[in-house]
Amino acid sequence: MNVKRTGTTVLVLGDSLSAEYGLKRGSGWVALLEKKLASEKIPARVINASISGDTTAGGRARLAALLASHRPTLVVIELGANDALRGLPMQQTQDNLSAMTQAAQAAGAKVLLLGMQVPPNYGRAYSDRFAQVYVDVARARKTGLVPFMLKGLADVPDSLKWFQPDRIHPLEAAHPLILANVWPELKKGLP
Repeated sequence: MNVKRTGTTVLVLGDSLSAEYGLKRGSGWVALLEKKLASEKIPARVINASISGDTTAGGRARLAALLASHRPTLVVIELGANDALRGLPMQQTQDNLSAMTQAAQAAGAKVLLLGMQVPPNYGRAYSDRFAQVYVDVARARKTGLVPFMLKGLADVPDSLKWFQPDRIHPLEAAHPLILANVWPELKKGLP
């Protein structure tokens, strides 16, 4: 079901990490992406369809309407962290990510998955399996992948300096680094 498009539209389907939770509006990585595209003279519209607390099931339920309404050329999927925090079955997370990817591709969009890792207190085996979900979906569906969107922030010894007091949501100062992690792969998905 390829649909005719006019111009480039990037749809970001995410959770609080993309919805500017605890930040002033316009300071999160998605807003910075809009500015980056403009500064690079890449004519593109960015739709931030992120909702704090969203899970892969929630994103999957919302995606069809978003695809029909916005007809994106690129869909960035940043979901899964809340699945892990709620202890949802990993297979469910993988199935939802795969279904969203497949739906976006069927609508003619390229897909970029933004991988997440869980805190170390979940145990090494669980953490490794969770990170592998993104790799497996990206490989199976042939999508772009950023293995860990918080690389250099959450995996460094002084990581707390990058996070709000809840130790989950990045501070405003971290969002340019998130965009730096995402941009190289995202740019590959632009026409």
